[in-house]
Amino acid sequence: MRSAAAIDPVELARALIRRPSVTPKDAGAMAVVEAHLTELGFKCRRLKFGEIENLYARRGEEGPNLCFAGHTDVVPEGDPSLWTNAPFSADIAEAAIWGRGAVDMKSAIAAFIAACDVCLRQDQVKGSLSFLITGDEEGEAIDGTRAVVDILRQEGERIDHCLVGEPTSAKTLGDMIKIGRRGSVNIWIEAFGVQGHVAYPHQAANPITALVALLDRLKSHRLDDGFEGFQASNLEVTDLEVGNPAQNVIPGRARARLNIRFNPSHRGADLVAWVEGLAREVAAQSGVALDVKGRVSGEAFLTPPGAFVDLCVQAIAAETGQHPDLSTTGGTSDARFIRTLCPVIEFGLVGATMHKVDEHVPIADVERLSAIYARLIALYFDKGPL
Repeated sequence: MRSAAAIDPVELARALIRRPSVTPKDAGAMAVVEAHLTELGFKCRRLKFGEIENLYARRGEEGPNLCFAGHTDVVPEGDPSLWTNAPFSADIAEAAIWGRGAVDMKSAIAAFIAACDVCLRQDQVKGSLSFLITGDEEGEAIDGTRAVVDILRQEGERIDHCLVGEPTSAKTLGDMIKIGRRGSVNIWIEAFGVQGHVAYPHQAANPITALVALLDRLKSHRLDDGFEGFQASNLEVTDLEVGNPAQNVIPGRARARLNIRFNPSHRGADLVAWVEGLAREVAAQSGVALDVKGRVSGEAFLTPPGAFVDLCVQAIAAETGQHPDLSTTGGTSDARFIRTLCPVIEFGLVGATMHKVDEHVPIADVERLSAIYARLIALYFDKGPL
């Protein structure tokens, strides 16, 4: 039986924040989401892979199917003593909700659930609504949305469009939408030399020299000058480790890690192959073996401006009075997996305090975000198939 009272996005956000769901722990957060969706008439399906709790819920059988995607997991809170309010207290102070996940992104989940409640009460949904909620966005992102998307694809589940509730706004709510993201690839390099005495270098092979030479070639190469709608690709060395405690010993091994953020000029596998090719050249010149391992965490993608993007812009403008920038900047999100199913965009709160001590969100922004989502749902089903 549906509750007579409408869902309050602020109180639902607080209920979610009180669940300390630091990846990979769920801490009951998914059950809070499931309970509210079940009350709204959604058929909920829990999908667990390894330690990770995931949820796919759908209300309706007919198309179109508008999906909301998000994550209940959060990053660690750090030192609790540095917080003004306890990190999982969900306290209200200074007209804001305080706590880990307030911005990234439990409040957005609450706002969309409340928006669904409003639209269902007003009989504005002429098709299906669905939720794809994961507990692995802040972690390895292997047993979360990626795994659920694979299952949905195998089963032939039809999702027509998806909105991811990541905190995309820059300075004020509604000033930015993400319509694409650069791809990301992580690469690990290990150099195998020959350990020896520093006074007798001819009897050793220094892996650091070879590794630094390879890194220099990688960093000095300009990947591209950008791609329409995207910034230039960049390669960054993120770790360099030898672990040699002695001053008079040439080490036998050296390791490095790097990350490449790339636009649609490239494919992840091609970038890994490029690094492997340069490593073979340096190995041949130096006599030091270089092992390269790469993992593509997502390809670059773009949802071109069109009817779906226009509806989101229209909903934001109606509730905030501003026209959002269409951006592809920032890191990766689970949109990189969902884009294989359907067109996907991202829109949510201002991200200024996400992942920080004293993460918090203005109550007014949570309420306004829910109003924007409700308007988007109403517009989406009013327009008919996009």
